[in-house]
Amino acid sequence: MQLRDAPYYIAMHTASINTSGIIDFFLSKIAPILLAILGIIFIARANKGEVSRVLTSSTIAIIGLAFIAGAVTLVLVGGGLVDILFKKE
Repeated sequence: MQLRDAPYYIAMHTASINTSGIIDFFLSKIAPILLAILGIIFIARANKGEVSRVLTSSTIAIIGLAFIAGAVTLVLVGGGLVDILFKKE
């Protein structure tokens, strides 16, 4: 094997990345911690009398979560449509 063939050799002999495991880890471990931190920040702001800012931030966070859920749904529905339209034979 020559040095110029190394990238091809590495690409062909590496393991695939477990993306579903990464997503499950993020959803089960990281996301709850981030949401708890946001909740603490919102409670601290509300105690200071910044209720309007808390409501605005909460609304933005909820809309952001809705967009993320919509994107995940779009990917799943799109993947299903591609599987239906382009069947492997």
